Amino acid sequence: MGRVNQGRERPLTVHHLNQLLLVCSIVLLVAVAAVRVSSRSGLPSLLVYLGIGVLMGQDGIGDIHFDNAELTQVIGYAALVVILAEGGLGTKWKEIKPALPAASTLALAGVAVSVGVTATAAHLLIGLEWRQALIIGAVVSSTDAAAVFSVLRKIPLPARVTGTLEAESGFNDAPVVILVVAFSTAGPVGHWYVLLGVIALELAIGAGIGLAVGWLGSWGLRHVALPASGLYPIAVMAIAVAAYAAGALAHGSGFLAVYLAAMVMGNARLPHWPATRGFADGLGWLAQIGMFVLLGLLVTPSELGDDIVPALLIGLVLTMVARPLSVVLCLTPFRVRWQEQTLMSWAGLRGAVPIILATIPMVSGVEGSRRIFNIVFVLVVVYTLVQGPTLPWLARTLRLGDDSEAADLGIESAPLERLRGHLLSVAIPEGSKMHGVEVHELRLPAGSAVTLIVRDGTSFVPLPSTVLRRGDELLVVATDPVRGAVERRLRAVGRGGKLAGWLGTSGNGG
Repeated sequence: MGRVNQGRERPLTVHHLNQLLLVCSIVLLVAVAAVRVSSRSGLPSLLVYLGIGVLMGQDGIGDIHFDNAELTQVIGYAALVVILAEGGLGTKWKEIKPALPAASTLALAGVAVSVGVTATAAHLLIGLEWRQALIIGAVVSSTDAAAVFSVLRKIPLPARVTGTLEAESGFNDAPVVILVVAFSTAGPVGHWYVLLGVIALELAIGAGIGLAVGWLGSWGLRHVALPASGLYPIAVMAIAVAAYAAGALAHGSGFLAVYLAAMVMGNARLPHWPATRGFADGLGWLAQIGMFVLLGLLVTPSELGDDIVPALLIGLVLTMVARPLSVVLCLTPFRVRWQEQTLMSWAGLRGAVPIILATIPMVSGVEGSRRIFNIVFVLVVVYTLVQGPTLPWLARTLRLGDDSEAADLGIESAPLERLRGHLLSVAIPEGSKMHGVEVHELRLPAGSAVTLIVRDGTSFVPLPSTVLRRGDELLVVATDPVRGAVERRLRAVGRGGKLAGWLGTSGNGG
């Protein structure tokens, strides 16, 4: 059980609760401020949060003694569910659809290659027993969804690269969890073909439940008018968590279920969508902060000295051999260019997920599990520190930057049930080609109209000749049958300007 400054137990009082709330608030404020520091320095935020946890731990200034691996695993799983849900809500189907076969292959066959190469290196170079080596190989073969989502969405990369990496990070948690649990179970490790069958069955169950829950949830949210707009974000996250629970209870992959359910809802044009995305984004940050700080508390820095060299060796094999080999073998049949393969090899970011998975053998009582945790911790910190900040430079060096994509519009829809219509709130961002377009040049479908413009805090009813500007917020009323066409047209003009129709910028799928 975790303990704070060992001593006689005392009953929890309101005073203790107030102290706990104060400490938690300070930690959150420091962590939020650290986001700014990490964005300016280019360092992944995970390192900052882990650092906060280490500083609060028994070797730091906080002197908090925490050693409850089971509690860390439970909280880590819960945080990962929220992070995957947030990532799925932000995943655009039109971007990952072309990359889905490649991403699925990389998440399955690529993991197998990575586990085999890394485990062999851990056995031969470090002298670990095969069970320990296989556990480490499986643990570090999962790319971290939080790290990938947070880093890649700041880099203007081609859609195929971003789609492949995001889908892979959302998919590969499921088979890796199954492998780690299998390798950590007492008794002999099952035959490889039995493991393959278990993985295939659990993935199929999780995928089916995730898609079904996502579709049912989307249908319900589009057809049921909730009494307050603030309930929509809560409902979306509740549906995503329900998908995880249903998948896990059905002996399927709950992680795959929550990601797919969130992705379905994220591409379903739900009411009050910007508010939902903002809410999910905030929950995702909160989950990351709590998870990383807790993992920092669990580690004991004074015990890491003997495991630094083994971690560096295993990480070097993983980064320079296992990951590139899995990318080349899995993506070459899909005719992915060598520049893209190089970037995707380097972008296999590890984060909190491998550290959380390293608690599984600790909870299972595997011999040497504490050393496994320490090796994984050092490996993740060092190689995230190396890979994360260098990704933008590598993308520019390989000439993979894609700055041509115009900023997308933020469109929020509020259903008007009794009027059988929708009120669309359209925000024109910086970089949108809707800047300079006159209202009549939008050429919206019949049954819709721009009714109000908010500019610099002032509202006015526009004329057909009113020129739109970046920073404007438009209120567009559309009848139910033309709502989809109105959104597609607005996005098309946002990307192609007033000549969107003639330039072939249709906005389909936007």
